[in-house]
Amino acid sequence: MKSDGSAGARRDSTDRAARTQEQLKALAWLLDSSIRLPGGFRIGLDPLLGLVPFLGDAAGVLLSAYIVSQAARLGAPRSVVLRMMLNVAVEGVVGLIPFAGDVFDAVWKANQRNVQLLEGHLANPVATARSSRRLVAALLILIVLFMALMSVLSMLFLGWLWNAVLG
Repeated sequence: MKSDGSAGARRDSTDRAARTQEQLKALAWLLDSSIRLPGGFRIGLDPLLGLVPFLGDAAGVLLSAYIVSQAARLGAPRSVVLRMMLNVAVEGVVGLIPFAGDVFDAVWKANQRNVQLLEGHLANPVATARSSRRLVAALLILIVLFMALMSVLSMLFLGWLWNAVLG
């Protein structure tokens, strides 16, 4: 009887995906929750890295981006990957604020959020993709509205400035 090896290849691929998922879960835990503080609150290395101005935040974002890239490699749909990127962007931008950004990093835990999104996708791909698409669409609408508001406020400010200087 001849075996084509496809069942073995599928099993190897599934084992590799499960191993990658466990590694990502461990990395997210290390970055977000590996250190227990008095009172039971947990932080990870990410907010500690953030204490180093700019370089620490950049290192944290790069490590977070690795988790996102591996999720994409594991087959997470674009909407889930965009949602993961949004989590990293929020943490990265707010993390630039000295000290307060590091406190936010400790609470936000973008890496563990992203691993949960990946696990949700792997457990129920349709539901996760649908909810991620809705969130991404809502955020895009909010961004457009914010940009419009900023444009109007800029025009009002420039008009006021024009009148103040020439008036």
